[in-house]
Amino acid sequence: MYTVSKRVNPVKRMYLLLEEWFTLSFGADWNPLYHLGTLTFFFFWVVLISGLYLFIFFDTSIAGAYASVEHMTHQQWYAGGVMRSLHRYASDAAVVTILLHMFREFALDRYRGFRWWSWLTGVPTLWFVITLGITGYWLVWDELGLYVAVLSSQLMDSLPVMSGSMARDFLAGQLTDRLFTLMGFLHLLGQPILLIFAVWLHVKRLSHVEVSAPRGLAVGSLLALLVLSLLAPATSHAPAELSKVPAVLHLDWFYLNVYPLLDQWPATRVWMLTTSVTLLLMLMPWLPPKKTGPAAEVHLDECNGCGQCAEDCPFDAISVQARSDDSRWENEVVVNPEQCAACGICVGSCHSSNPFRHAKKTLETGIDMPQFPIDEVRARTVAALDELSGDTRIMLFGCDNAADIDSLRSPDVAVLSLFCTGMIPPTLVEYAHRHGADGVFITGCRTGDCYFRLGNRWLDQRFAGRRKPALRQRAQRDRIRVYRAAETDTARLRRELAAFQRDMAALKQEASVPGTRGEAEIADA
Repeated sequence: MYTVSKRVNPVKRMYLLLEEWFTLSFGADWNPLYHLGTLTFFFFWVVLISGLYLFIFFDTSIAGAYASVEHMTHQQWYAGGVMRSLHRYASDAAVVTILLHMFREFALDRYRGFRWWSWLTGVPTLWFVITLGITGYWLVWDELGLYVAVLSSQLMDSLPVMSGSMARDFLAGQLTDRLFTLMGFLHLLGQPILLIFAVWLHVKRLSHVEVSAPRGLAVGSLLALLVLSLLAPATSHAPAELSKVPAVLHLDWFYLNVYPLLDQWPATRVWMLTTSVTLLLMLMPWLPPKKTGPAAEVHLDECNGCGQCAEDCPFDAISVQARSDDSRWENEVVVNPEQCAACGICVGSCHSSNPFRHAKKTLETGIDMPQFPIDEVRARTVAALDELSGDTRIMLFGCDNAADIDSLRSPDVAVLSLFCTGMIPPTLVEYAHRHGADGVFITGCRTGDCYFRLGNRWLDQRFAGRRKPALRQRAQRDRIRVYRAAETDTARLRRELAAFQRDMAALKQEASVPGTRGEAEIADA
């Protein structure tokens, strides 16, 4: 029998409290912590558009680079100056959202197990972003640009594959326009192409990837960047002079954080530090590893190859292929066990998961979870309802990765926790009503923050009739309530459940009066 054990994670609990504060401030739809990935894409767009504008007026030569940037900053402050500031602050904002995204995945334990690929490929993506910013500071060719260029050359020259000539070019004053133009090419084209490829790898094992931030959040972020650009415009240091040592440098710590170490340490030691940190971050999914449950299994006898489970899979673990047996159906689905998250969402997608089928024998479906098959879900639902002794019988379905519902069990409330609420076939709600539930209460991860990405969304769309399999029109929707809650929301969940119980008690009382609407609904059911 499937059981789940929940452990309290202090880091997760603190983060959920922070997330709750942002929801209260911005609302669930615009909570920036729910949209860190799409916000990063949005900031990349701002960086790209502003960068293309700046490059139109940029002189890719040693003699003209600084002058062209200064002209845009001061003589064309209303356009070029704003664009430069937007370019700078959007770049910083992208690093902030990436770091927050990484911390969020760590705090919520969403970086191990089946998610190892996204974390492993995400760490190098951060370094691609940072190196892109470093070359950008080089191109300004002010005192900070020279500082970055010289120390970057020392880092490169310390590698065994380099000849050690880059730093000598600076010391000897032999830096040419050709090298400067090459850096411009790398910043404008070479590094962005590598970054796009890294992002593609990062999301390769995900389906239904969103790249657009909510409009209100995007507009608000852009306005904030514009205001910051006007109040604190980005400016240059003094022009670069190889013979002069700058007294004060204003570093961008998001991109240039390791450079001060080169004033104290040899380049090889800095490489050892950054490489060690990178490798440690990349190995975190296995320190320690997290087990993922058995992958979903396809039962071809019950599968018609409709492909709904493949469409709904959040991690692109299911594909539709030509039929391999003698069935009359054209296609079948195949599960890639290495990418399967064992979320059970595919079970809720399958039309064969209807619990009304095979009422007197084992319920088999086209795709199922071997550790918690739909037949066991049906049986445990009925058994839990049979144990109730209260006047108002509530069936509570929960999620293993959200609020712990075991504490809500009572003589009036039966509880059953699933891998994800997206695992619930809509007909299971009607089935619970048919077996004595006065109401069905569903809780799970917070709205906009499903542990398995899409379970909440698919459940809502199925109940609204916008996604198959849909909740039938005849279902008693006033006897169904969805209220989502995380580990820190148990008190509010308890209050919401109590309110639902009162509503169901009122409906039950109304139904007991002869000739009322409630009595007619029960007869139809």
